[in-house]
Amino acid sequence: MLYSYLLTRSEFRINTAPEKATADGKYAHSLYINLLLAILEMSGYRVVAGDSRSPMDSLGSSNMLSNSRMAKALAEDLDIREIIARGNTGIKDFDDAVLRLYGKIIASAAYTDFRKKRKPDLADEVKLWTVLLPTVLQKDPLLLETARRDPAFTLVGYNRAFQMVADTLNNYYDSNATLRQAKSSLNMSLEKAYDLYHALLTLPVYITRMEADRIEAAKEKYCPTPEDLNPNMRFVNNRFVEAIKEHPQIEEYGKKHDIAWDADYYMLKELLDSIKASDTYKEYMESETQTLAADCEFWRTILKTVVFPSDVLAETLESKSVYWNDDLTVMGTFVLKSIRQMATTGNREAALLPMYKDEEDACFGAGLFENAVEHREEYRGYIDRFINGSQWDPERLALMDIVILIAAITELLNYPSIPIPVTMNEYIEIANYYSSPRSGQFINGVLYNVANYLKEEGRLQK
Repeated sequence: MLYSYLLTRSEFRINTAPEKATADGKYAHSLYINLLLAILEMSGYRVVAGDSRSPMDSLGSSNMLSNSRMAKALAEDLDIREIIARGNTGIKDFDDAVLRLYGKIIASAAYTDFRKKRKPDLADEVKLWTVLLPTVLQKDPLLLETARRDPAFTLVGYNRAFQMVADTLNNYYDSNATLRQAKSSLNMSLEKAYDLYHALLTLPVYITRMEADRIEAAKEKYCPTPEDLNPNMRFVNNRFVEAIKEHPQIEEYGKKHDIAWDADYYMLKELLDSIKASDTYKEYMESETQTLAADCEFWRTILKTVVFPSDVLAETLESKSVYWNDDLTVMGTFVLKSIRQMATTGNREAALLPMYKDEEDACFGAGLFENAVEHREEYRGYIDRFINGSQWDPERLALMDIVILIAAITELLNYPSIPIPVTMNEYIEIANYYSSPRSGQFINGVLYNVANYLKEEGRLQK
């Protein structure tokens, strides 16, 4: 999810000055910057370096445009802060217009409607400003008169600047919408993983049911054999399968989630044929040991050696959910643990594994994601510090490697209970699985150096 977000995110991008542009383009960019600063100034932010006063100072705490999340984000943007620090924007030329624009905005129908919202969100703020830009600011005579004083003024550039501001504000909203979508997808992926855990536990029930149907059909043949009429029923009477079929937790979960395999006839058929062709099946059918533990161990071995590695299962999982193929290894391990637990305790209603071990476990994924997103630039700086330029070009590194390193550094710095070697080993393994053949070695080298540096700086206390 972090990889997907960082790949598709649309940042709050401030347009840079064009190197080669027409007079219209150059003036449009100049006014564009001043309009962004004017929005900040009307929202109560200082947009001129030093002690210079703003015409908005007279409003004090009564400024009705303050406390804007959009303006706060704009004021914190590094490019905007650099522009303000340089102090060569010409925003002071608009002092006469700013307070007047503020008054017109407050009196506008768009702002009145905005104020009626009980809890306006970021989308509402962006929509408000994208409406105010063409209907209030762009049409204000005093603002136009002020703009015309600039010798570089062009009417085309003037109109273009307002569209550029609207695009910038909308892009910022798009970025936040992408972040919210990524968080939602992360939660969904975790929920779907738990669905897979239950689905894999119930898979033996459906495979067994197919074999039971085959046995009954064989009895109805025109000339059934003695074996058809008196079949070995050990497989279909498996005690583990009966326990799962009647398990109260699975039954309750199935009422609320779609974890059935009824529509996957060909997958079930191929898996059943593979199981019956295995040595494990032959040994099981010939064994005289008939206990819950033995039946559990049979299915534990079959799932591990026949079912989980099968291509037909992988293809089916991929068609059911985009999340399930990656989850099969981990959820398969959880299923095997649950079967062993039932075998060890002898309890047919042994409690299934919970979705999360505890509250800390439940918060881990979302917390790791949010910290990685919030501090990605800082953590990318640590990565770049320790890249050997003769071997690794920072501009040509695989994005997946960068994402893995950012996630690993996030875990190093924010989860003191996880030992450093555990974090390093986990992310090296992730790199080997998801990225290039050299990624594991690369992740190992960079993480080792970053961890040592953070220790020296006193930031890593474990």
